[in-house]
Amino acid sequence: MDVVELTAELIRRASVTPTDAGCQALIAERLQAAGFHVEHLRFGEVDNLWATLGESGPTFAFLGHTDVVPPGPEQAWSSPPFEPTLTPDGMLRGRGAADMKGSVAAFVLALEALAARRDWQGRVGLLLTSDEEGDAIDGVRRVAELFRGRGERINWCLVGEPSSSQRLGDVVRIGRRGSLTCTATVLGVQGHVAYPDKADNPIHRALPLLAALAARDWDGAPWPDFPPTSFQIANFNAGTGVSNVIPGRAAVQFNLRYSPRWSADALIADIEQAFSVAKVPAEFHWHRSGEPFHTGEGRLRAAVRGALGDQLDLVPDENTGGGTSDGRFIAPLGAEVVELGPRNASIHKVDECVAVDELNRLPALFEDIARRCLG
Repeated sequence: MDVVELTAELIRRASVTPTDAGCQALIAERLQAAGFHVEHLRFGEVDNLWATLGESGPTFAFLGHTDVVPPGPEQAWSSPPFEPTLTPDGMLRGRGAADMKGSVAAFVLALEALAARRDWQGRVGLLLTSDEEGDAIDGVRRVAELFRGRGERINWCLVGEPSSSQRLGDVVRIGRRGSLTCTATVLGVQGHVAYPDKADNPIHRALPLLAALAARDWDGAPWPDFPPTSFQIANFNAGTGVSNVIPGRAAVQFNLRYSPRWSADALIADIEQAFSVAKVPAEFHWHRSGEPFHTGEGRLRAAVRGALGDQLDLVPDENTGGGTSDGRFIAPLGAEVVELGPRNASIHKVDECVAVDELNRLPALFEDIARRCLG
């Protein structure tokens, strides 16, 4: 079964997060046949898989996820979302084709090739979860806690997220900003709109502060390799549905994507202080998605550049753009982490697809990067 066939088999499994739908069992069977030791790590409703080959030495790990986002209205798709379809223009279409069952299939073939020719030192591994597209609580976050507790060491980690823009390998992520979300309930006093002196409008209290936070230059100066910290309001809810009542509370949800200039603790303290100084009484519920991470120059980045140069004749743009990935849980274990995968133009969209010619290049590319780290 080649990489296209394996990707198709994974697409057929409707693994909408947090369901794995048998993807990991299929992969485990193949890797066990190649000599890998396999652990199934289930937490709550989430399936995780950790497969390793080699007993000691530095560890190179591939990291991916088998879950996908919901397909949306199936009638909007050109073909059923969980029926892999080869298109006349050389694409493999189906939910998860690019994000990220294509990379997962390529990981498996790369690992089978590494197992067949053991001219490398150390250990190789594959970590998969079915909780990347969802809450990301019982997936790699929990596995990382387990690894920390038992002293599991990963030296280099390649995440197969679809990083590429115009062609395979043109963008490599060398880190990500942190992500912090807050739901703040602004407290006021309900009353009649004709008697504002007898009420306290939480909308009026909140809006000037929110505008100031949105316009703020959070970093002061650019942080090397990182986009600026951003503050974005996602939801604002207030009111009773009638025009003559001042509401008694307003709920605002906002997210910060932040550079290493900040930590979650520092941002929480700063924003709660800003509400206090502005005399905007509020109750806060914070969700920490992950701290920022950054991989500096080292063996992994050099291996990625070398493989891309030799195999694809390109020099990648190495940056920290985009959202978050499960790499944020592995980096704190001391690993160098990069993200490299197919083009991301169709991810999470109707008619998600991956180019077959790029998919065919991925196994050798991933194998080459691992060999350069373990050689």
